[in-house]
Amino acid sequence: MSADCIFCRIVSGDIPSKKIYEDVDVIAFHDIHPIAKVHFLIVPKLHIESLASCEVQHQSLLGKMLLLAPQLAKEQGLAGFRTMINTGREGGQEVFHIHTHVFGGGDTLPKT
Repeated sequence: MSADCIFCRIVSGDIPSKKIYEDVDVIAFHDIHPIAKVHFLIVPKLHIESLASCEVQHQSLLGKMLLLAPQLAKEQGLAGFRTMINTGREGGQEVFHIHTHVFGGGDTLPKT
């Protein structure tokens, strides 16, 4: 846990969130600045700065986060969705605690 990390503070309950899932390893909650009709984050409770900071011991946690995405997306009413992990300042990361964005709904997402 990092005292100055907003996601660590959400994990600890110091900051409220619109939680949609929680277990011993991760928490998932709606993004406060959504870019789609449905937009939530999957955040590990363990403070890891970014995907670039991950090591072999984080493999099962990363797998859990990705496998949880379709389950929660379906529960949130999404038939299709995107995932995104921003890594580093140059990669668009704003909160330096690894997290997976899951978003979709409507036709506002750009085609790639």
